[in-house]
Amino acid sequence: MPQSPDPGLAARIARLEAIEEIKALKHRYLRACDAKDPEEFRACFVAAGASIDYGRLGAFDDADGIAEVFERIALQQVDGKNVILDMHHALHPDITVHGEDRASGRWTLKFRQVNLLDGTESVSTGEYDDEYAVEDGRWKMSKCHFRRYWAITRPLGESCRVDQ
Repeated sequence: MPQSPDPGLAARIARLEAIEEIKALKHRYLRACDAKDPEEFRACFVAAGASIDYGRLGAFDDADGIAEVFERIALQQVDGKNVILDMHHALHPDITVHGEDRASGRWTLKFRQVNLLDGTESVSTGEYDDEYAVEDGRWKMSKCHFRRYWAITRPLGESCRVDQ
């Protein structure tokens, strides 16, 4: 007589699959930031009602607000070249699945930005506090709060060359 699958095993596999899908979501978000892709950036959040708090960049009750800030800052160009160059690396994911369609997570961010308008380079770190929900069959961010721990900003200097 064949044994029926262990329901505990199925639940553990579903939890691990959810965690991997959430990691992929956060990575899509980070790549969208660095690639200056506003459509993909916005698509990482729920359609309506996300709780967003990015500190100095603002707090919003919907992802449309932070998407507008993203476009205004990240897409700036002078003479057809980008003037804000970003590099986002999220590390140390700590993801908890609360059910089939809800989860939360924390990530440490390493962030580097070159601002050609100001002639500066900034390096900073901080912590993301996220919540996730399944919407239209995919995990999306329903909350994304960021708290910066510290930052260093220094001049690029005349000998610095930036290629893009």
